[in-house]
Amino acid sequence: MKFRRTLPENVELICRFISQAARRDSDAVLFPECALTGYSVDFRRFERSEIESGLKAIADAAGTHRCNVLIGSPTFARGRRFNSLIVFDRRGRETFRYHKIHLTPRDAQFFTPGNSVAFFRVDGVPCTAIICHERRYPELVRLPVMMGAQVLFHPNAGLDALAVSKTKRGGRDGIAVRAFENQIFYVFANSVGLQGGKLWSAGDSKIVAPDSQVLALANNCDEMLVHATLKLSLARRKYAREALLQPAFLASHWKAMLAACRNQRARRAAKLAQ
Repeated sequence: MKFRRTLPENVELICRFISQAARRDSDAVLFPECALTGYSVDFRRFERSEIESGLKAIADAAGTHRCNVLIGSPTFARGRRFNSLIVFDRRGRETFRYHKIHLTPRDAQFFTPGNSVAFFRVDGVPCTAIICHERRYPELVRLPVMMGAQVLFHPNAGLDALAVSKTKRGGRDGIAVRAFENQIFYVFANSVGLQGGKLWSAGDSKIVAPDSQVLALANNCDEMLVHATLKLSLARRKYAREALLQPAFLASHWKAMLAACRNQRARRAAKLAQ
């Protein structure tokens, strides 16, 4: 996705891609980090009402086209701003919201860190998510996979000098390794091209299988919808399941961490329901 200059333009583009995904019989479509606003922006200039109006339009599009939609956007809660991933189901209902935990220095100028790992379901399929920079923190994937996640959704918004961006092109980003080591499907949606201020995003949106095979790959220049069919029986989570048992001295500690993750998730869900 190439971010547009205004939020309404981004909403129009996102809704157009949702329609395209539905025409291709997609069950779910993932958009980049902060797709609603763009990433190389001053987030303080967006009012809460403007964000919520944009998200409602996207929820309506999800419901109209009967497609699950996962969208990166700033969100607000208890007077704080978060860098979030919102999940809308086929009826346009919000079913999950993940807040980015590990913030970049730029993020930290605007956002509060989250405090709960992602675990949710899309059409009954257990899933997890990380946002952009969080690919550097494998525990954010491993723990939800131990909890049962079979698909990882990773919205991204590259913001690098051109020389750095070029090093990430052609799949040289470690994503296939993360899919393989957890034996899960990995869905990665990135912005692409010049982002302003001589900063670039490498593109390379992709879908990777549990055996590290790249099932679909975008290029480094154009915004495009990539599509793949996921055979979920291949996402066996074998290595994560084995790690729960061996070495034996860690087994009780893994169980305690998973219990803490579930409890934190339940507490956060209760707060959102208030």
